[in-house]
Amino acid sequence: MIQEENIREFVRQAHRVGEAGLTICSSGNLSWRIGDEALVSGTGSWVPTLTESQVSICRISDGAVLNGVKPSMESTFHLGVMRRRPDVGVVLHFQSPYATQIACSERRPESYNVTAEVPLHVGRVIPEVPFFCPGSPQLAAAVVEALSRRNSIQLLQHGQVVCGKDFDDTFQRAMFFEMAARICVKSDMKPRVFSEEEIDELELHFFGKTTRDGLNLQQS
Repeated sequence: MIQEENIREFVRQAHRVGEAGLTICSSGNLSWRIGDEALVSGTGSWVPTLTESQVSICRISDGAVLNGVKPSMESTFHLGVMRRRPDVGVVLHFQSPYATQIACSERRPESYNVTAEVPLHVGRVIPEVPFFCPGSPQLAAAVVEALSRRNSIQLLQHGQVVCGKDFDDTFQRAMFFEMAARICVKSDMKPRVFSEEEIDELELHFFGKTTRDGLNLQQS
């Protein structure tokens, strides 16, 4: 059962996301699995200044709201990812400056694999999801499908979504995503990136296996 201390920790982590510049004002949303339920930032709330009264408690299986606080309109894909991925504990939808600049650009990098941290923690492939209206069933379905095999995705003309086993895993993924995007923008979308063979070598060194097929979700 969700306790008050869980809600306090959720608010603390939301503020951490805001302090890192991953969201501004009402952009973005956050969720955290606790057993069969999830905490979700409330609709219209600002992640950087989220309060305990703005945290929704939802049942993961059917999305039912258990505490009377309406969740973010994107809660459908948060809970959908958790239903599809039992290994996922946290989902973060954010709009960091450089990653969102790329999401809104005609010219985008072919790969974000500019440093070892990207393929090892963000993912050797970051799928793009075409624009769908925020909060729509079409967007939710597309996000759930894209995150069924990967941990990080780019929403064109919208933002980014990452997921992970816990807050640190997810936060790190988002920060390295933004770092890679900054490098790509600063290099005019022509950074030097690792080859597939180099990524294989990195993954074999750190994990003892590779993620070329996208099925190794712990590292992909």
